[in-house]
Amino acid sequence: MKRDHTYYMTLAMKLALKARGLTSPNPLVGAVVVKNGRIIGKGYHERAGLAHAERIALDEAGPAAKGAVLYVTLEPCAHFGKTPPCVDRIIQSGIRRVVIGMSDPNPLNNGKGIKILQNHKIAVEAGFLEERLRRMNEAFVKFITKRMPLVTVKVGQSLDGKIATRTGESKWITSDASRAYSHRLRQNFDAIMVGVNTILRDDPKLEAWFASRQPFKVVVDSTLSTPQNAKVFSNNARVIIATVPPAQSGQETENRKALSEKARVLAVKEKFGQVNLKDMLKKLARMDITSILVEGGGTLIGSLFDEGLVDKIMFFVSPRIIGGKDAISSVMGKGVSRVDAAVELRDLRLRRLKDDFLIEGYVKK
Repeated sequence: MKRDHTYYMTLAMKLALKARGLTSPNPLVGAVVVKNGRIIGKGYHERAGLAHAERIALDEAGPAAKGAVLYVTLEPCAHFGKTPPCVDRIIQSGIRRVVIGMSDPNPLNNGKGIKILQNHKIAVEAGFLEERLRRMNEAFVKFITKRMPLVTVKVGQSLDGKIATRTGESKWITSDASRAYSHRLRQNFDAIMVGVNTILRDDPKLEAWFASRQPFKVVVDSTLSTPQNAKVFSNNARVIIATVPPAQSGQETENRKALSEKARVLAVKEKFGQVNLKDMLKKLARMDITSILVEGGGTLIGSLFDEGLVDKIMFFVSPRIIGGKDAISSVMGKGVSRVDAAVELRDLRLRRLKDDFLIEGYVKK
């Protein structure tokens, strides 16, 4: 079988994905060193603060890297961060050609790494599997260019869009296969977000099964009504409660003090008496939270759609019809007044999970 750029870049991408959920706020990056049709070095960025993929692959290749080709999913960095610039290591190695999957969206590096390599007489080719690689690092791309986290809304609903009956019962609308998949999803995000009503109604733990690194748990709670014994606080979890400032500057209620001992109480701007969601997302980004999985409830999800803050949706749809005007809908909020103003989706994908269907797509901006 002939091994071309696509083959080696695909391998580099698979290496990068081994660290999914572990590198934030850094991107996922993989690298492969090839000489005379033989792979002599492989590496991927395992965690923020550790060595970059290029350095690991070149260290494995050793002196044999001289005259070889380096495949890397992302443009090598040309600036000092927690580690030295990767372009320096590439130049020192004697690599003759670098094949890059996508340019670095980071303004500190965008195009600079490529230019430095070319200035040192190293041939550079860029733009292989670029669309797939941008999708792989979609949270990093948004975070580094917009300083906002990527917001994904996940819903488990009936065919008629209900997440609970008129009595509030919600267990279980979707199948065990959908729920298991949802739990695995959590480990790929920096934070899981719910509204306080979900805490009061369902008392979820919001844990990611088998994850080596648990995501932050964010509760949107403008009235600070989260119970102090809520399961979300279990296992020394990293909990953030987003709320509005006290009515008077410096004022502290007993509940605010008590919750501050269990979680980070994050005061954000107020909007009509509620948490200003855009300001909240900006503050979470300053904490290096690059991706958020929003799991409910309908009021929070509807408000995020109303504000145009949703990037991606994952709707698990069960073949059940609950009915009832008082049953809880998956997307509430204010909504739109005209059909032509409805939220539209792009790049839709449909997947079957037992009897359920997973609809995944991106919000048209």
